[in-house]
Amino acid sequence: MPAVVGLAFLVVPLAGLLVRAPWGTLTEQLFSVSVGQALTLSLVCASLATVVCLLLGVPLAWLLARSELPGRGVLRALVTVPLVLPPVVGGVALLLVLGRRGLLGQYLHEWFGISLPFTTTGVVVAEAFVAMPFLVISVEGALRAADPRYEEAAATLGASRWLTFRRVTLPSIAPGVVAGTVLCWARALGEFGATITFAGNFPGRTTTMPLAVYLALETDPGAAIVLSIVLLLVSVVVLVSLRDRWISGVT
Repeated sequence: MPAVVGLAFLVVPLAGLLVRAPWGTLTEQLFSVSVGQALTLSLVCASLATVVCLLLGVPLAWLLARSELPGRGVLRALVTVPLVLPPVVGGVALLLVLGRRGLLGQYLHEWFGISLPFTTTGVVVAEAFVAMPFLVISVEGALRAADPRYEEAAATLGASRWLTFRRVTLPSIAPGVVAGTVLCWARALGEFGATITFAGNFPGRTTTMPLAVYLALETDPGAAIVLSIVLLLVSVVVLVSLRDRWISGVT
């Protein structure tokens, strides 16, 4: 009975979205201007944030898994902090560092005229900050599970480190990279706290799907339900398809 109650506690609220969904006007709601803008912006920003995470997260995962740097445990803990850090706190931290008066943002603004907060680029930065640990953990697990003897054999045959990584290491960890990439993209798609704190909530510019849900609850509950269902379906598909791979990558 406790297990049934626990399952109901988790499933019934999600089922409530489907029960209360405006099925008769679902297509109209889905293709409305506000929902379309939020969907497009969310997909574009989540995809760009995932690209950023790939470019920075894969080398970082390799550093944590294969290097002999002292204090790797501390580095790993720092990398995973965004997983447990409240997203709003992450947004505040980004604002204090990259804002116009931030530690680095003031120089970006004065020297190059670049201002990241409350822009679409700021949305990408906030989503990448929150989502990158998912990619790093998955790729690091895959690197630890891969047999390093193949890389050593390639090195003895004269392959450079870059060639070995591209032709030997990367193909062997490809499932982990794919799993981490999809999880990273899904997390970026659903990001709310850091986005609204660092990038604000400007329709057509920084209003992603989670922010649109927050706004629509007050003015258009039907649109809020439609956006919530889209996010729910994406989350379910990602978790169902990658759950076993994710668990194996972590362990």
